[in-house]
Amino acid sequence: MQDRMYQIRSYFERHGFYVSSRFADKLGMRAKNVRLFFIYLSFATFGIGFAIYLTLAFLLKFKDMIYAKRTSVFDL
Repeated sequence: MQDRMYQIRSYFERHGFYVSSRFADKLGMRAKNVRLFFIYLSFATFGIGFAIYLTLAFLLKFKDMIYAKRTSVFDL
């Protein structure tokens, strides 16, 4: 049972745009606590927290597309 939960969790971590991890790094917190905050917020506000999460994921993905990290001058 725990192995199955780990597989589900790792799937969502790999394909979830790393929103929680990126905000946790920015805030100096653990990603688990940020995820729990979004879960509790979504239950408390009937889905508005999930909408915020998806909006932030879209904005972070959009920002990554615009500001590509180049390792060299020759990557232009």
